[in-house]
Amino acid sequence: MRIGELSARTGASVRSLRYYEEQGLLTSTRSAGGQRHYTDDEIERVVFVQRLYAAGLSSRTIVELLPCVDSPSDDHSDAAMERMLQERDRLSDHIEELQRTRDALDVLVTAARAYRDTGRANCGAAATTFA
Repeated sequence: MRIGELSARTGASVRSLRYYEEQGLLTSTRSAGGQRHYTDDEIERVVFVQRLYAAGLSSRTIVELLPCVDSPSDDHSDAAMERMLQERDRLSDHIEELQRTRDALDVLVTAARAYRDTGRANCGAAATTFA
């Protein structure tokens, strides 16, 4: 199938499919005219890649996980599991940092409201007062 059909069957944009190929996540053969051609197996591959992206993984990380799919073995499975757990830990750390950032913003919002309620409307002054 050509790239447009793969796009229609997976919901991935043609641009995304080209990107997946550039990143080594997807392969195609080329016609004499240079058009990309994909097998039906690539449908499942694209859906899998999309799920990994939706889970917050980068293309670099996804490439590291593909041996588990392409050449299943205990070693590849163990390596993929370890890599996914590392990514989960990275995401958890990021979430904690975002929560700290949100909490700091909540303090500023509270200070700005209190400052406003005293009849002053300068949010910048409130922020510097509580910095």
